[in-house]
Amino acid sequence: MINSNKRIFKLLKNKKAMIGCAILIFIMLLSLIGSIVTCHERDLINTAIANSKPSFEHILGTDDLGRDVFVRLSYGGRVSLAVGIGATAISLIIGVTFGAIAGYYGGAIDHIIMIFIDIFMCLPFLVIAIILADLIGASVWNSVFIIGCLGWTTIARIVRGQVMALKQRQFVEAAKCVGMNSMEIIIKHIIPNSIPTIIVYATLGIAGAILAEAGLSYLGMGVKQPIPSWGNMLSTARNMKSLMRYWWEWAPAGIMIFLTILSINFIGDAIREVLNPKVKE
Repeated sequence: MINSNKRIFKLLKNKKAMIGCAILIFIMLLSLIGSIVTCHERDLINTAIANSKPSFEHILGTDDLGRDVFVRLSYGGRVSLAVGIGATAISLIIGVTFGAIAGYYGGAIDHIIMIFIDIFMCLPFLVIAIILADLIGASVWNSVFIIGCLGWTTIARIVRGQVMALKQRQFVEAAKCVGMNSMEIIIKHIIPNSIPTIIVYATLGIAGAILAEAGLSYLGMGVKQPIPSWGNMLSTARNMKSLMRYWWEWAPAGIMIFLTILSINFIGDAIREVLNPKVKE
């Protein structure tokens, strides 16, 4: 408990963590309550005011269908953050499971799992994601599923290494002596001791998943209109006319993606420095 309190205190003193948290809280508040401060509907089409510049009535202007960009940016934040968190959760479940089994049992089981991971890592992420999106359809939940199922290999390798080191510790031998089976030892002792590493990966994994969603949606294979996400809002920039003349239709989404990734990376770096001071230069 004392050690945990010291780590929390160090995290609160870390400038990167505080800056990252401040930015992320602002983005989350904007995503959750941003649409409340305006009277515009998310999908209301009004072609009479299409491509209108930012004004008092429309803070960030309107898109090519006359929809309020600010409202869609707010709703899009919910979608992009939900995809990032959901996909990372799936990746953690798959990666931690395979990594823990491979690291603890070793031998042939470890060899087979590592071959499977190596093959999986050789697959081009974007190509496979596009193929899967084409097969099962592009939607919010399909994006979560695809990104989550393709992004587990890194955490599996990390957890495997952690487990291989932890299984040599005395508390594992003690657990064996009191009659605990392998799965009980993995679940009750080894994985809890790997939590700090998993937390660091999770923060960075969310950032990667948000970028992956943005990439898929930009290509039209992720979250589909009329549901907004930062990725499909950014896809407006594919039109040269919009890119050059209507910057407010795509730039805010790009800025939000940049700030979100930056804040999450700041928080992840800060957590890593607190948990392992040797990484701090």
